[in-house]
Amino acid sequence: MMSCTVCYGPVFEDQPVDTIYPEESPEAKITLSCRARANPPATYTRNIDQDEDNHYTLVGGNLVISNPIKNKHVGKYTCKATNDYGTVVSREAAVQFGYLDFFSSEEREAVYVKEGQGAVLLCAPPPHYPDELSFRWILNEFPVFIPLDKRRFISQTTGNLFISKVDSSDSGNYSCFVSSASIAKSVFSKFIPLVPLAEPKGNEYFCKVQYTVCLNSSPLHSPIPQIRWRKMDGELPANHEVSMAGAHLQLYHVQYEDEGTYECEALNSKGKDWHRARVSVEAFPEWTESISSTERDISSDYTMSCEASGKPKPHVHWLKNGYPKSTTLSTKVSSQHQGLTFEDSGMYQCRAENRHGVVYADAELRVIACSPTFEHNPVKRRILGAKNGRVVLECRPKAAPKASLSWSKGSELLFNSSRSDGSLEILNVTRADEGRYTCFAENDRGKANSTGFLSITEATKITLAPSNADVTAGESASMQCAASHDSTLDITFVWTMDGRSIDFDRDGSHYERNPNGGSSGELIIKNTQLNHSGRYTCTAQTPVDNVSASADLVVRGPPGPPGGVRVEEIRNKSVRLIWSSGADNHSPISKYTVQCRDWFSQEDWRDATTSPPDVEGNAETATVVDLFPWTEYEFRVIATNTLGTGDPSSPSPKVTTLEAVPVVAPSDIGGGGGTSKELTITWTPVQPQYYYGRNFGYIIAFKPHDVYEWMKVTVADPEAKHYVHKDSSIPASTEFQVKVKAFNIKGEGPYSLTAVIYSAQDVPSEAPASVEARALSATEAIVWWLPVIQHTVEGYQVRYWMKVEDREASSQRVVVSSRENQTRLENMRPNSPYLIEVRAYNAAGYGPPSHHFQIYTKKAPPSRPPKIISKKLKGTSVNIAWEHVEPLANESTIDGYKVLYRKAGLSTGLLYTTRKRSIDLPMPRDGDCVVEVRAHSEGGDGAVAQVRISGKHQSKPLHPFHMTVDSTKDPPPILYDCRLH
Repeated sequence: MMSCTVCYGPVFEDQPVDTIYPEESPEAKITLSCRARANPPATYTRNIDQDEDNHYTLVGGNLVISNPIKNKHVGKYTCKATNDYGTVVSREAAVQFGYLDFFSSEEREAVYVKEGQGAVLLCAPPPHYPDELSFRWILNEFPVFIPLDKRRFISQTTGNLFISKVDSSDSGNYSCFVSSASIAKSVFSKFIPLVPLAEPKGNEYFCKVQYTVCLNSSPLHSPIPQIRWRKMDGELPANHEVSMAGAHLQLYHVQYEDEGTYECEALNSKGKDWHRARVSVEAFPEWTESISSTERDISSDYTMSCEASGKPKPHVHWLKNGYPKSTTLSTKVSSQHQGLTFEDSGMYQCRAENRHGVVYADAELRVIACSPTFEHNPVKRRILGAKNGRVVLECRPKAAPKASLSWSKGSELLFNSSRSDGSLEILNVTRADEGRYTCFAENDRGKANSTGFLSITEATKITLAPSNADVTAGESASMQCAASHDSTLDITFVWTMDGRSIDFDRDGSHYERNPNGGSSGELIIKNTQLNHSGRYTCTAQTPVDNVSASADLVVRGPPGPPGGVRVEEIRNKSVRLIWSSGADNHSPISKYTVQCRDWFSQEDWRDATTSPPDVEGNAETATVVDLFPWTEYEFRVIATNTLGTGDPSSPSPKVTTLEAVPVVAPSDIGGGGGTSKELTITWTPVQPQYYYGRNFGYIIAFKPHDVYEWMKVTVADPEAKHYVHKDSSIPASTEFQVKVKAFNIKGEGPYSLTAVIYSAQDVPSEAPASVEARALSATEAIVWWLPVIQHTVEGYQVRYWMKVEDREASSQRVVVSSRENQTRLENMRPNSPYLIEVRAYNAAGYGPPSHHFQIYTKKAPPSRPPKIISKKLKGTSVNIAWEHVEPLANESTIDGYKVLYRKAGLSTGLLYTTRKRSIDLPMPRDGDCVVEVRAHSEGGDGAVAQVRISGKHQSKPLHPFHMTVDSTKDPPPILYDCRLH
C-alpha cells in the first residue's frame, strides 16, 4: 500500500531537441539534453546500445555523441526517466548532418539584355542540407550587396535575381551569395557579367504586363507595375507584410482562418494582369483536453481523457511507465479504471502525432488509502447564518476509501440531515438553530470528528431599489440603491452591468459611486455612451448574505454601422449596392449616405451619387451612378438618425466596373519645332481614370492646311505625349492642322479641338563672319562677331579648345541668345594657344561654323605672395610695407599691387592700387581689420598676403563697400582710433 507522502514521479524539465550537426563543425560532438524533476531522483536510459558504440556517453541524463559519423549516428533519439513511481518517455529528437557545398569553379556566361527590358540572373545554389537558405547578390566586389527596390527582387525560393527595365547603371559583375543559418556557413558563385545593350533611338518600346508571380517573385516589364494583394474570400490577415516593392507577401502567426486563395494584381499604364495561389494551413498537434497528476481513492472509478487538435488529424495513444497501453486513431482517447488498485498507480503519457510533429502530455496517477482526518480541512470553528436564510456547514475530511459522514447538534444526533457531499444544510434558519455542530467521519481504516459553532444574524434587505432610466448619449444618469443590515456586520455594494462587474478604477471616467457611502450604494454614470445601455444590478452584501435589485438604462444615440455591404449588378457606370441595417440605438434611422473610393484616390472616401438621390432610412439597397468605367471601387454606407450620424460600415469587397468607349479627348494639342523635315505633335495625355478600358492609346490626325485628306497614325502608349512625323518632302515652317482622339478595346472617342502648328525650320545656312577675340588674362578672353542676318536664328554657340594635339573633341561651349554678338570665355589655361569658332543655331539644329580664330592666353599671375615686412603707427594711420615680388619665368610681369582693406569677417572693403611697396591706411575703431596685399599683372592677380590690425572705440559702424583709390593721393579720412598688435 502507498502512503500519503510528498514523493512524486518524473516530470521533464529539459527534453532533447532536433539537432543539425554541421559536417565541418570544429566541435566534434553532439549533446542531447534530458533532465527530469522527481522525488526520489530519476535514473535515465536511452534507445541506444552504448556497449557496441564507444562514441556514446551518458552524462547525467544528457547523451553526448563524440566524433559523430554521418552514416552511423543519423536517426531519432528518446530518453526515459524512471523512479519508484513510474517512467516517462521524452519526445523524439532527430539528429541530421548539415552541409553547404561550394559553387562550381566554372566561369559563368555573360548576360546581354536590351535597356528597358527585364533580366533574370540564375543562382543555381550548390548541394546542401537543410533546404532553408537565404540569398543575396554581390555587385562587383564583397561586401557590396545590391539594394532591393521596385526594379530589383531576389527570390528566396530559387535565389534568382530579377531586374525589371534594365538601364546602363545595372552594368557590372554579379555573384549569388548563399547562406545557411542552420550551419552558419555562406558561399558565393563565380561572377556573372550583366551587359545592358543600348536600345536604338526612334523605336517605341511597348510591353503589356505579364505578371505571373505570387507570394515570391517579381515582374520583368516596363513601365514598372504597381502591385496589389487581396484575399479572394475575405480581408488580408492583420499580421501580414508586403515587401520587395509589393512582389512578396509574408504572413505571420498564420491561423486556420488565413487559409484561402490570394491574388496579386500588377497594373501599369499598358494594362494589368493577375495571378492566384491557394494557401492551405496545417498545424502541429495541440492539446484541447489533457491530463494532470491526481490522487484517487483505492477501489474508486476514474477516467483519464486526452483530446488533440491539428491538421491533419493527429494519431493519439497512451503510454504507461514508458510502454504502450492502448492504440487508437481518433483525436480523443480515454483510459478507464474501475475499482482502482495500487497496481494502477504510475506515470501515464498521451502521445499525439501528425506529419508536423509530436506532443506529449504527462501525469501521475497515485492510488491512496488512509483513515479519516480533519487535520488539513476541519469544520469552520464559527459559522454565520442570516435569519430566514440558508446555511451550509461543510464537512470535508481526507479519507481513502471515502468516509461515511453524520452530524450532531450538541448531544443530539441528526438523522437524514446531510447532503450527498456530506455537508449539513439548514433552511429558513432562526435563533433556535444556533449552537455547536459536530461532523463524524468513518471508513474501514478508522474514525474522526470536527466541531463548529453556528451564530444567526439579521437578514440584509434592499430599502431603495434602482429605477429604469432613459438618456441621450453624453448625458449623465444615476441609479439609487440602499439597504438595511445586521449592525454587527460590514456591508458593501457591488454593481454589475449585464452580469459583468463594473471596474471603477478602469472605468472611472464614466462610473462613480456616491461619495457619502454608508448604507447607500448609489451609482452615477457620467457622459453616457451607447455601450452603457443595459441592465444594472445592485447587490448589497455582508459576510453572511446578499440581496440584489435591478433596473434598465437606455442610452439613445446615432446609429451603429450598417453591415454586410456587397455589390451586385455591375455595369460600366453604375452598380447596385445592398446592405443590412445596423443598430438604430433607440432612435429610428432617417437616411443613409453611400460613399465610395477608387484605386486612383486610394484612401480618400467621397459621397457617391445614388439613384434615387436620397436613400431613406428603411432602405437596404441603392444604385450608385456616375462611376468611371473600368475602375476598381469599394463602397461603404453610413446611417443617420435625429441624434446624429453613425460610424461607417466596413468597406464592400472591391469590384471593377465594366469597360466602355472613352469620352475624354487629349488636351493642349500643339507642337512644332524639331529637326528639319519633321512635324512634331504634342498633347497632354488622358488621366488613367479616363482610360475606360484595356489597350488604351491615341489616334493622331494631321494635314497641311490646304489639303483635304487627313493622315492618321496610331500610338499604343497611353502615357505618350508626342509624335514625330518624318517626311523628306515637308517644306520648312509649313502650316499643319492637327487633332487627337483616344481609343481602347471598346472603340474610339471624340477628337480634340483642331490646332494649327508648323513643321520644323531649316538649320541656319550662314556662318557668323568677322570672328575676333582677345585674351583678357591668363584664364579669360573675350570673343565677338558679326550677327547672321536670318530671322530663324535663335542664338549662337561658341566653342573653344587648346590647339594641342587636336583637343576639339573636348572643347568648351558657351551659348548666347541671338540678341548678343559677344561673350566672355573662362576656365582657360595660362600661356596657351586656343582656337575659337562660332555657329548660329535654331530648333532645327546648328548652322555651319565660322573660321577658326586663334589667340594666346596671358602668362599666369605671380604664384608667390608679397612678403609684408613692417606695420608702423603714424598718428591716426598705420603704414604697411612689403617686399617686391619677383615673377618666375612662366609668370607675367608685375604691373603693381592691390591692397584690400576690410573689416574682419567681411569679404568687401576699400580697394587701393599702387605701384609703390607700402601704403598708409586709417586706423580702425573697435574691432579687427584685415589688410590683404597681392601683386597684379596682365595675367591677373597673384597670391595674397595678410596682416591684421586692431582698433577700439568705434564711433560709427563700418559698412562694407568696394571702391578703387589712387594711392598716390592721400587716403580718404576714416573715423577710426587704432593701435597696432
